[in-house]
Amino acid sequence: MPELPEVETVVRGIAPLIVGQTIGEVRLFSRFVTRGGFEETAQALRGTRIEAVERRGKHILITLDRGFLHLHLGMTGKLLWNAPAGPHTRAILQLTDGVLIFDDIRQFGRLEAAKVLPAGVSNLGPDPLDLDFEAFFQRLKRHKGGIKPLLLNQSFLRGMGNIYTDEALFAAAIHPRAKAQRISRRRAAKLFQSIQEILRMAIEHRGSSVSDYVDSSGERGGFQNLHQVYGKENQPCPRCGGPIRRIVIAQRGTHLCPRCQRA
Repeated sequence: MPELPEVETVVRGIAPLIVGQTIGEVRLFSRFVTRGGFEETAQALRGTRIEAVERRGKHILITLDRGFLHLHLGMTGKLLWNAPAGPHTRAILQLTDGVLIFDDIRQFGRLEAAKVLPAGVSNLGPDPLDLDFEAFFQRLKRHKGGIKPLLLNQSFLRGMGNIYTDEALFAAAIHPRAKAQRISRRRAAKLFQSIQEILRMAIEHRGSSVSDYVDSSGERGGFQNLHQVYGKENQPCPRCGGPIRRIVIAQRGTHLCPRCQRA
């Protein structure tokens, strides 16, 4: 699933192209992706002017002169600019000068028109790139459960997913099963620093293309080439040389070095 760096890359690519444009014809093809009736959604969008495009965690929020267009890429969604429609195209938005295409093979993505900020966006936790350490540490100390499920919880931090959680925990030498409340201030500071550094580096490399992700122009990201543990099962740990292991935590595949990462 595209996570914070991938969605940020898409937003940075698409925003300068579409802000100020008006939405004309709207064609919708998937009742799984489009939340709301086709005609109701198209009618709500037609004739609206795009005022801003921003990322909220893993969500894309397009502010219109009346209401919002809310997009979530799901597992395999792609938001493409001036791309040809294909067999997995779920929405086509004709703008004043260009076409916005939403492709989604598995149809777990979301496209909805809303008059007010959708609850799925307004109820998100803080952005890890906007938070300071003290606020992060205080939030951490309120939770007794495991650190990996907590970091994946979008009401705790918005935008973190499997890839960057595994990478940040490895960088901080923290086992993904460690109890959040028991993590010392020193180790929490290292984790916070690792989260921010890894997310910023991933954005610089235009995200991680480990599956279907491409940016708004259809180009793959490059950060997958810098992964230390994610997707590296049985490969040597870059620190100690021991094998990277894959375990399951909260029904999510989790990559770690059992030697380097302590609970």
